[in-house]
Amino acid sequence: MKRMHIHVGVDQLDPAITFYSALFGAPPAKTKVDYAKWVLDDPCVNFAISTRVSGRGVDHLGIQVDEDRELEEMRDRLKAADMSVFDEGETVCCYARSDKSWVEDPAGIAWEAYKTMDEARFFHADEAGDDSAASAPEAGASMGGCC
Repeated sequence: MKRMHIHVGVDQLDPAITFYSALFGAPPAKTKVDYAKWVLDDPCVNFAISTRVSGRGVDHLGIQVDEDRELEEMRDRLKAADMSVFDEGETVCCYARSDKSWVEDPAGIAWEAYKTMDEARFFHADEAGDDSAASAPEAGASMGGCC
């Protein structure tokens, strides 16, 4: 199954959590001091907000997949369309360990195609330092920064 991903930058987390909880009729599935995420089936979306992005509003969009083969199919389609794809590989971002690829649409909006593999204690791999409990390999910068 594929799930639409939307990440929005906000100035203050608490009022945004109140707003989106009312909008979606559900509390966030994950909450941190700088981040919240709803994983909804109706609408089928992974909607995240954080204070850690470069500005307010839509930061990036994406498609989250459940299976490795779905991610490979998406990567293959993008590359076959002669798009410039950045394969980030395994990384830690948004308190999760994921396998990601990035592409920009014609308007310059960053899109990620990814599969989440596990939870992480840190927002980004760089914050893990030497702590092996972060369960994340180091990764290069992506088109959208961490996300």
